[in-house]
Amino acid sequence: QVQLVESGGGLVQPGGSLRLSCVASGSLFRFNAMGWYRQAPGKERELVTSISTGGGIKYADSVKGRFIISRENGENTVYLQMNSLKPEDTAVYYCNAESGVIRYWGKGTLVTVSL
Repeated sequence: QVQLVESGGGLVQPGGSLRLSCVASGSLFRFNAMGWYRQAPGKERELVTSISTGGGIKYADSVKGRFIISRENGENTVYLQMNSLKPEDTAVYYCNAESGVIRYWGKGTLVTVSL
């Protein structure tokens, strides 16, 4: 059974930084792609960033230049370095992994950006 476990969320002041981690277990194969989505209160879940096995990376326009996704070589582990955080980045962040047509989700970690 595949499980994704996120960690690293918390409360941070505007302008601060956080690093999220996602560790996947239960898969014998490397995922085609891994990434991060977020869902703010009252809003739909949206893609933040993703990274494919070939190294292709996508970022939402709202986080370009501030967030950095990375993935450990050969491992089903992905990180999200979030810098210059803004109050509008407040959301539950979910780890996502794709294996063919199957998508897996973590339970999410809350990031709150506030004074």
